[in-house]
Amino acid sequence: MSMRWIQALYDPGFPLPENPNFFKKTLKDISHFGVSSQVYYLLKQQGKLKQTPVYFQERLKEKYDEALYLNLFIKSELGKILNRFDKFEVEAIPLKGIIFAEKYFGHIGARGTSDIDLLIRPNQLEKAINSITSLGFIVEEEPIPFHFHCSFSKKLPGSQTPLTIELHWNLLKENSSSLKINEFWEKAKPLHPFRFIKELSDYHTFYMICLHGWRHNMDSIKYFIDIIQMMIFLKDQIEYETLFRDARNHKTLKRLVRTLSIVYKENPYLQNVKILPKRRLSFWHLDAFKRENDKSIRNYMDFIDYQFFSYDTVRHSLSEFFEWIRLTDLRGQ
Repeated sequence: MSMRWIQALYDPGFPLPENPNFFKKTLKDISHFGVSSQVYYLLKQQGKLKQTPVYFQERLKEKYDEALYLNLFIKSELGKILNRFDKFEVEAIPLKGIIFAEKYFGHIGARGTSDIDLLIRPNQLEKAINSITSLGFIVEEEPIPFHFHCSFSKKLPGSQTPLTIELHWNLLKENSSSLKINEFWEKAKPLHPFRFIKELSDYHTFYMICLHGWRHNMDSIKYFIDIIQMMIFLKDQIEYETLFRDARNHKTLKRLVRTLSIVYKENPYLQNVKILPKRRLSFWHLDAFKRENDKSIRNYMDFIDYQFFSYDTVRHSLSEFFEWIRLTDLRGQ
């Protein structure tokens, strides 16, 4: 399926297709990838929501309302966590989530989320864990050597799905890049009204969002919308030359170029928004993530390219290869 319809979310002059089958197929994909909130809010912003069938509007509104209520609850829980961190002088930076939705989409309900991600200082991990567990969260995943996050969860009243918190001390595995996380901390800004809580700069938020999309091999429309939304929001504030220069130093250049190449390939109109100066061949295709049991040679080529050739150095590629072998052996036991 083409993602060309995403242009209608951002371009007032781009019409929605009139074919009724388009809305049935698109609604199925929107539900599958969990982007109902984004599509509903952005169509409403463009004044195009009423150009869609009533059943389409009602389904999006239903999912939007669900995401809004959940986000309001998560915002309350996040406030408790950040207050606890502030009290015990634990430095933290919220990643993605409700703060991202409010700042870059313009409304707390405009982007659904289901968990909380926080960047913390590596030397404050134990202190952060104590703060989290004192609020009733239990350990889901212990810190793993060379990894970059651990997770905690808490059961919610009347829900079978627990609230999950991930504490990150980096954005990538330590043996897969030379990413300097201190640069993200140095450019971060204070988050009112806290003393020890900050927010990433716009530049590093875009960097992080691109890396996040790469980590998931862009397997959902939501990663495309996040990146495009930031491009539209920041306009000329994003300088690809600076981004690629830093990525080259951090040994993350192939990951960023791969990610942005896929976004631009699927959304060619973005060249009119901002020219991408560097591209990379990709075998990526959205259908591979919609039909898990129907893989083509192209899908396997994409997997190999993503899994082993997204790295800037042979050392990092070999490290990832041996890690993949180890995990494959563990799954087979």
